[in-house]
Amino acid sequence: MSATASLHRRQSRLAYAMIAPAALLILLIYIGPMISVVLASATDYSLISDYWEWVGLDNYRQMFADAQFGNALRNTAIYAAVFLPCAFVIPLTLAISIQNRKQFRSLFEILYFMPVTSTLTAMALVWSALMDSRQGILNQWLSTIGIGPVNFLGSPEAVLFSLAGISLWAIIGFNMVLFMAGLTAIPRSLYDAAKIDGADHPVDEFLRVTWPALAPTSVFVAVTSSITAFKLFDTVAVLTQGQPDHASEVFLYLTFLEGFEYFNMGYAAALSVFFLGVIFVFALIQTLLADRTAH
Repeated sequence: MSATASLHRRQSRLAYAMIAPAALLILLIYIGPMISVVLASATDYSLISDYWEWVGLDNYRQMFADAQFGNALRNTAIYAAVFLPCAFVIPLTLAISIQNRKQFRSLFEILYFMPVTSTLTAMALVWSALMDSRQGILNQWLSTIGIGPVNFLGSPEAVLFSLAGISLWAIIGFNMVLFMAGLTAIPRSLYDAAKIDGADHPVDEFLRVTWPALAPTSVFVAVTSSITAFKLFDTVAVLTQGQPDHASEVFLYLTFLEGFEYFNMGYAAALSVFFLGVIFVFALIQTLLADRTAH
């Protein structure tokens, strides 16, 4: 065996030894629990019984025939339909407007990003006070223009819009920073070339230069915001507990109820596997679109 081959083998063993702790942690923290959830979804395991047996796909059949599952998916879809466009358009608009400012730019960046640093569970209590149907500041403001009072968290028609507003407040600053990073990476020479070609209006610059160059960032923001929409749980658990009349019972909160309120861990595991499947689909879409836009 040559000295070069021996050195290569030693380097390979050293590399494997260095990545082994991280690989072990990933196996224990992520892969192991995921496998356990998939196996549990094929059982009728319950927290109130020591006896369980394999039921195969029965939990999944029950899931797709369950009216509560359909209601939770519908509520999540309505919430996402309100949340996603705003979580994309508003941060993009703010990023473009701040990017072009010369004065007080850092101040605006800090102000818009501050909600990201806040604990949403704690701030949900503040929003509960702001949205109070009797003494909330929002209803006081609405009364000055002849609207209201609006029962933001107690009305089946308004509760999902209210939850979407709270989530938007928390994520707009983060998405804005992502868009600003994408805008900073666009070479100024592209805008100069566009002006030579006649794109001297801000709308023309956006359509011909900014939007195409922001494609990878836009895909990332869209997919991560979609995943965030499906992950809605904390504000529901703190503010509404799925009420009124199950109008705010979204997918993850239903999973929580089945597992830790009704103790149907096998069925809750099946719901979790479905959720993991949704997340995997969005992650796959992100990867495929990001590769395509990069090329």
